[in-house]
Amino acid sequence: MATILVVDDDAHIREVVQYTLERDGHAVVAAKNGVEALDRALDGAIDLVLLDVLMPELDGLAVCRRLRAQRAIPIIFLSSRGEEVDRVLGLELGGDDYVTKPFSPRELAARVSAVLRRTAGAPAPEPAGLVTRGRLVLDLPAHELRVDGAQVELTVTEFAILRALLEHPGRVWSRAQIISRVRADDFHMTERTIDTHVRRIRAKLREHRVDPIETVHGLGYKARAPA
Repeated sequence: MATILVVDDDAHIREVVQYTLERDGHAVVAAKNGVEALDRALDGAIDLVLLDVLMPELDGLAVCRRLRAQRAIPIIFLSSRGEEVDRVLGLELGGDDYVTKPFSPRELAARVSAVLRRTAGAPAPEPAGLVTRGRLVLDLPAHELRVDGAQVELTVTEFAILRALLEHPGRVWSRAQIISRVRADDFHMTERTIDTHVRRIRAKLREHRVDPIETVHGLGYKARAPA
């Protein structure tokens, strides 16, 4: 069926989860801390990770961040912390589900099956650090925008605004939301300056006959879905 990495510093939990998943026909690989988890997740053909949040050496959230930078592998968090803020943080970091301890082994197995079904046959993820939308490619590590392979020079603020829009095509961003997303704490920015930055982005991309930004009157801006 699937090869699942179970990561938890509690040996009893690892054994219970392993028994449950193997009974469903899955192969199970175990790790007792975050360092082992990264080694095994990146070294083998792992289809899904069950990841404890509170662990020594490297906690589950840090493991998720590092893993997400290199592989688009489904992750289900396991945690004794069930507060809403913890669940939201885990999901925002890239988790596909969040299960609070103590949990029913059968419910966990059902959640594993559900996540595997959702991710089966999903399109291959774009390379880590790249945001591709039609003819545009944002190279995040290099802080570059390319259109049909040609580099387009953007300021730091222009790049941040375009990144926010392109990472969420179709979502409407108010000017206040854009300011909150892109500004540095010591940098004064107003809603009017957002309009100025957007005009400059459009002017630079007009030379390449592409305009990915749509004005939503009375609300703000959004990225057009690529054709």
